[in-house]
Amino acid sequence: MNYVLAQALLCLCLKTEMSSNEICLLLGATGVGKTLLLKRLQKLSLHGLGELGGPPSTLPTVGTNLTDLTLKKKKVTLRELGGCMGPIWPSYFKDCSSVIFMVDSANIAQISSSCVQLLSVLSAEPLQSASVLILFNKSDLPCTLSLVEMKSLFRMDDIIASAPQPITTMEISARSGQGLQEVLSWLESIIVK
Repeated sequence: MNYVLAQALLCLCLKTEMSSNEICLLLGATGVGKTLLLKRLQKLSLHGLGELGGPPSTLPTVGTNLTDLTLKKKKVTLRELGGCMGPIWPSYFKDCSSVIFMVDSANIAQISSSCVQLLSVLSAEPLQSASVLILFNKSDLPCTLSLVEMKSLFRMDDIIASAPQPITTMEISARSGQGLQEVLSWLESIIVK
């Protein structure tokens, strides 16, 4: 077999393999805890809650991070896009079937810009049928707004009522592990569809 044909077959095989894989985008402003969430979900899916341990160190993501999880014998790839990449997030929308959008519940100054980003994501044409999970992170910190306060500030009832896609909201702490099992359960529920 010649080299060009071999390359074409390899590309076709890789493309087929990628298309059978669920892709979930992980979005949010810089510093909301996306990378920590990825690392914790990966460890939780492999070892369970009892083995979660202390939080690993992380650095701000410049570019993307890809993490594969196997849930209910199906593979889902979480693609984290750095917060600084906000202007080019839309170029990744057409390849995904779901979105996790994270918000820092302890950073009051960031709430309005996070809301604008969320509305932009929800109104994007390629994401009209994507399942969306909105995570209000850092619930373990003493200066955090409650889930009720966050939902009120975001006007979540209005957003959910007018959005075409199914939206779920959760309060979590990627650092302590609170709510992470529920995030995995949500991922399992969307890949079974």
